[in-house]
Amino acid sequence: MMKVLIVEDEKHNAGKLKRKLQLVGRDIEVLDVTETIEETVNWLKNHQEPDLIFLDIELSDGQSFEIFKRIRVDCPIIFTTAYDEYALKAFELNSIDYLLKPIKEEELSKALAKLENLKKSLGGKLQSHGAFFEKLLEDLKSSIAVHQPKRDRFLSKMGQRLVSVDLKDIAYFFSRNKISHIRTKDGKDYVLDYTMDDIQQMLESTRFFRLNRQVIASIESIDKTNFYFNNKLKISLIPVFEEEVLVSRERAAEYKKWMGE
Repeated sequence: MMKVLIVEDEKHNAGKLKRKLQLVGRDIEVLDVTETIEETVNWLKNHQEPDLIFLDIELSDGQSFEIFKRIRVDCPIIFTTAYDEYALKAFELNSIDYLLKPIKEEELSKALAKLENLKKSLGGKLQSHGAFFEKLLEDLKSSIAVHQPKRDRFLSKMGQRLVSVDLKDIAYFFSRNKISHIRTKDGKDYVLDYTMDDIQQMLESTRFFRLNRQVIASIESIDKTNFYFNNKLKISLIPVFEEEVLVSRERAAEYKKWMGE
């Protein structure tokens, strides 16, 4: 019986992966599903290490590579990712497996077979180390920066008409009830047919920052940054966002660097 941990912050994606694992015809037990860096680290500290982890890169409280800085993980990892074909070369070059979302059953089966073959050829357990994942992350970022086309406008459907919104007019992007929106500098809102992960990959990282799962903000929209409980940061935006905007403690250092620290 192969014991598996799924790390995925989208419940429907985790559910689909669990169902497909049941269909691939292998003896697999999904031990649990964790949704954040914090939850995953705590789970690994308090449970016996699984035989395999399916790991999403972008989690609600940051990139999952942070997990390996906080705890040693010695079991194999199969990444699940929405990154494009160019970025995936970073995974191939580093000899690690991945599954591109939406995950296909046949690709899942191939990845599991590859894992079994690698374990046999190496005579036992595969190991993962923090430095390895840091190098992978740098290669991934470099590949994205070179190949990912950036947007200078977005198209929104407003009833029976289409509206083109220039990037220079956008204060921030936000998600509400699983629908992505634009809020412009003059306070207008537009609906987008993209996920927040999709939008993040379309933006220049020097100008826009993923504050949390719900908000991607431009540098010009940041009004105030205050320290908050448990080393988090509380952000005030212009125009005002109706809900509390917090940056997790895991992402706080990256945010301060982005702001010019």
